[in-house]
Amino acid sequence: MSTTDYKKLQNGSDIRGIAMENEWNDPVNLTDDAVRHLAAAFVVWLKRTSGKDSVKIAVGRDSRLTGEALLKNTIEGLNTQGAEAHDLGLASTPAMFMSTVLDPYHFDGSIMITASHLPYHRNGMKFFTPKGGLEHDDIRKITEIATDFNFDGSFDSSAEKTDFMSVYTKYLCDKIRAGVNAEDYEHPLKGLHIIVDAGNGNGGFFESRVLKELGADTTGSQFLDPDGKFPNHIPNPENKEAAASIRKATLTSKADLGIIFDTDVDRAGAVLPDGRELTRNALIAVLSHIALREHPGTTIVTDSVTSTGLATFIRSHGGVHHRFKRGYKNVIDESIRLNNEGKDSQLAIETSGHGAWKENFFLDDGAYLMVKLLIELGRGNRLEEMIADLKEPAESDEIRFPVTASNIQESGDQVLNLLTEEIKNHEGWQAEAENYEGVRVNCDEAHGNGWFLLRKSLHEPIMPLNLESDSEGGNKIMAAGLLEILKKTDSIDLSPLENYIH
Repeated sequence: MSTTDYKKLQNGSDIRGIAMENEWNDPVNLTDDAVRHLAAAFVVWLKRTSGKDSVKIAVGRDSRLTGEALLKNTIEGLNTQGAEAHDLGLASTPAMFMSTVLDPYHFDGSIMITASHLPYHRNGMKFFTPKGGLEHDDIRKITEIATDFNFDGSFDSSAEKTDFMSVYTKYLCDKIRAGVNAEDYEHPLKGLHIIVDAGNGNGGFFESRVLKELGADTTGSQFLDPDGKFPNHIPNPENKEAAASIRKATLTSKADLGIIFDTDVDRAGAVLPDGRELTRNALIAVLSHIALREHPGTTIVTDSVTSTGLATFIRSHGGVHHRFKRGYKNVIDESIRLNNEGKDSQLAIETSGHGAWKENFFLDDGAYLMVKLLIELGRGNRLEEMIADLKEPAESDEIRFPVTASNIQESGDQVLNLLTEEIKNHEGWQAEAENYEGVRVNCDEAHGNGWFLLRKSLHEPIMPLNLESDSEGGNKIMAAGLLEILKKTDSIDLSPLENYIH
């Protein structure tokens, strides 16, 4: 029996850890044995929950330096429990889920070796069944089962090599062909110039196996080759350097659209021909426009930090905006819950670029988000015109306070309770009536002309503060008022807020 505490490798609904030596001297904890034990535990868990005596499991990886080795270790762990292992090689995270639901494979489960956009020395494991990604409690059970193993001797790393990406990319192409329904059915994107920035992650396939396949001109695409050192920029649509890179490439190429993916392609962003970024509120708005045209009156579920302007946009187009919690799983699960209650919700999307459609298994798939945009372009629609009435804030900032008290969760609650009481008597401030996370406050024109949200972090010992104002300088007005209240607590480090104001 292993004495390793695998619970420490759990990160929400994923496994994350340090997979190789690094310049930060972070100790390696996602070891070969850890991966074998966790993979073996997944087999045991899957057999128990599915009621099957034998299971087929697919394994894929992103471009990280440790990917090949960890994929091999994963297969070794699967084989110790008699699973039928399939090696899908380089793949996207969404494709790994789709391998459980698309013909001809229908795997009982799948594992993706990835740490998304995190630094090169980290890696991790994402687990799927045909019902979707595993939940927090499922991962906890797997980490507990993993301690039952203590393997000795040699390992069997044999697995059937399987080209599932051809199946997945055909699925995407067929969606675009059917959606555009052009005269040239095979090449519905002919005449469009669309570029991709894969950041040397796994998204390069979209340029060659989707866009080119459908007739698009992809001249100017960049960083398509997988490279686990990520030599050009972090593959993350939210990263400023990455965003500037795809914006420059789009303008230089005079492309009709620029697309950027994160490492494992479950998130995406885009750039319009004039350089405007389709990320955060703007991306949610254009996808909401599509959802509401196809499903009038549907509910759009977003995370807690979306803007007031986006809420107005969704309402003005006949939809319902349901602002929920941070965390893409939270947003998706809430949309599923609403549907189960009989309330139609076609789109669940977080400002980070994680977005899931009901029509696509509620899978957060960056490539599928781009499919929806490409259908519009193929039909001759202009994305910028679809969001012409979206009001963007003049300022948008995030400040992160370290929690200095030892009891992080309890201290965070105390800070939020303090703020809740203080705003009752604060001139020009009003608490948001319907709020599911932290404390969100609307501020009138004289007191910041915007809103702010203070909340607890999902995974870190910090409290993030998001501010948006419709007036230049409004964020600092709100921040100054908040600082006076937070001075009454010693649970958090206020220096980030003080530095922001001054």
